[in-house]
Amino acid sequence: MTNHRRTPTRVGLVGLAAALVLAGCTVADEDGGGADSPSTEGESTEALTPVSLQLQWLTQAQFAGYYAALEAGYYEEEGLDVEILPSGGDIVPQDALAGGEVDYAIAWVPKVLGTIEQGADVVNVAQIFERSATLQVAFADAGIESVEDLDGKVIGSWGYGNEWELFAGLNQAGVEDVEIVQQAFDMNAFLAGDIDAAQAMTYNEYAQLLEAENPETGELYQPEDFVVIDWNEVGTAMLQDAIWADAERLESDPGYAETTVKFLKASIRGWIDARDDAAAAAETVTAAGSTLGASHQLWMTNEVNKLIWPSSTGGIGTIDPAAWEATVAMALETSNETGATIISEEPAEDAYTNEYVEQALAELAEEGLDVVGEDFEPIEVALNPGGA
Repeated sequence: MTNHRRTPTRVGLVGLAAALVLAGCTVADEDGGGADSPSTEGESTEALTPVSLQLQWLTQAQFAGYYAALEAGYYEEEGLDVEILPSGGDIVPQDALAGGEVDYAIAWVPKVLGTIEQGADVVNVAQIFERSATLQVAFADAGIESVEDLDGKVIGSWGYGNEWELFAGLNQAGVEDVEIVQQAFDMNAFLAGDIDAAQAMTYNEYAQLLEAENPETGELYQPEDFVVIDWNEVGTAMLQDAIWADAERLESDPGYAETTVKFLKASIRGWIDARDDAAAAAETVTAAGSTLGASHQLWMTNEVNKLIWPSSTGGIGTIDPAAWEATVAMALETSNETGATIISEEPAEDAYTNEYVEQALAELAEEGLDVVGEDFEPIEVALNPGGA
């Protein structure tokens, strides 16, 4: 495995395990005999396997399942010492994975398709989010009710590969007369009136709007103050957060393949915990270092759960071939304002695999865990000013 920077807590655990191993190997009586040495039979002397996971953004409840798994000790139970690495936009997860800097990465499928076409040998081993969280939001009185109404408007987009569902929607509707402006990762320009329709994630920026004060009423904005264009409903949603692994290592290293199943199994257990107790998961993410307010964090956990549960694929993480093919088709056909597309040819068939996640799901099902969440119901979350 590649060596990576460890957190002090994780180093301490591994170091302690190693020290115990060495102690068990050197205990002997003074004349060199070992007959009277304390027995270590039945005790585990195996050190944890170090594993690094690269996130695609900061520590927040978008990644609640991984932090929940770490906090609950699920990774350790699988023999793994997992380090979760936030990004913040300065690191491209799939590039870090392809470069051998990390063991696994979280990234959106359309973004990685472009990287694969450029030569990255990575593979989607678990599609955690089944639904898209991307919205385009306008004020209710802006005269925007559909994608067609974006014609002639100023449209906010973050770029960096986050814009492709928007362009797929514009292409599909035949809308060409729009002004695309670079939007910061907040809703300030929209609230100031500089953007007619802003990009937002259901679990983050949309909540920022509902946490803001409406100057006309002195109260928080309400959902009815806005019109939301949901790409799931439009038909141009693309697959988002997935777990990616190193394809060459999976092929050549049985240990890495085994680790992948263990990592997926523990991560899914974390997501099950986040589903069953959103409040606890939100608190875990906050304790892990997130600076988001308590109500915003809980909102995010709840909205992310909606993207996962219930699973329509027969189990969380299972990659739906139809959804994959739809994402690939849009990546081939959708053009941005420069006329460029994400990819120019279809990726190889082995760009995704259900082999490892199916094994993990089977083991979890044998243990009696619900990996589908058919009875999942989201909770009601009351947002406070500023997300506090």
